[in-house]
Amino acid sequence: MTIKNAVVPVAGLGTRLLPATKSQPKEMLPVGKRPVVQYVVEELERNGLSRILFITGPSKYSIENHFDVDPVLIRYLRETAKEDLLSELEFERANLRFFYTRQKMQLGLGDAVLHAEEFAGEQPFVVALGDTILGRHANSTMIARMCEVFMSETCAAVVAFEEVPPEDVRFYGIAEPETAPSDGESFVIRDLIEKPSPAEAPSRLAIAARYVFSHHVFAAVRETRPGKGGEIQLTDAIRLLIRGGERVLGMKLPPGERRYDIGNFDSYFRAFMDFALFDPVHGPGLRDYVRGLLHEDG
Repeated sequence: MTIKNAVVPVAGLGTRLLPATKSQPKEMLPVGKRPVVQYVVEELERNGLSRILFITGPSKYSIENHFDVDPVLIRYLRETAKEDLLSELEFERANLRFFYTRQKMQLGLGDAVLHAEEFAGEQPFVVALGDTILGRHANSTMIARMCEVFMSETCAAVVAFEEVPPEDVRFYGIAEPETAPSDGESFVIRDLIEKPSPAEAPSRLAIAARYVFSHHVFAAVRETRPGKGGEIQLTDAIRLLIRGGERVLGMKLPPGERRYDIGNFDSYFRAFMDFALFDPVHGPGLRDYVRGLLHEDG
């Protein structure tokens, strides 16, 4: 059996990116030439997923519109001799099926995942956060490797991790592994600590926005008590799985493969620059332009 179902939560309000997100989802902000969520969907397709459920919220209609075929635009490009631009719409023809459901209230990532229960049934599924890109230009194969581990091991979940600087552990869920992990190898997670101080952190392994779950996660979410702001945290549900005797594994991103978390303007600007500067067409000229600016400021 192969894992085909993926869940992409995109219901967040993106308040840390105001005013850019006042009238558009943060997942639709461009990074280089594509919106963030398109990179996520292309990553899922590249890793063998074919059925994608978006957990949406108010004012998220542009995400659904983006992945629909637009015959009016296609006809316009053909009638105005701009057929060369049709290649930019190839993602519309991807062999994917899209589904949408709405999280009516902002009750946290755990609650968002619970909205996928009917979609996933008792089949394993991937969760990929819609505001996070893995690997430059989404060339990551991390999800495929996680699915292989999930199918070959007896476990309730496989969680991706990225090693972060000590001063950044306070922003993430941090793993307490049973043993020090090796690159490319799975490891058993003893516990997860949500946003610890550097002194309290059991490691520097931060959750990297990609998960593979069995259906047991739904029962764990239902048992999870709301935390700060009344939100149900997915990290707390995973901790319940561990405490209930379920086996939860982690996998560390390989060297050179980083996470781009579009959560605030600092990370967004860095991601945009990284993708734009290394664009195969526009990157060389843009790098020359930036060098010129830095020389002027020097």
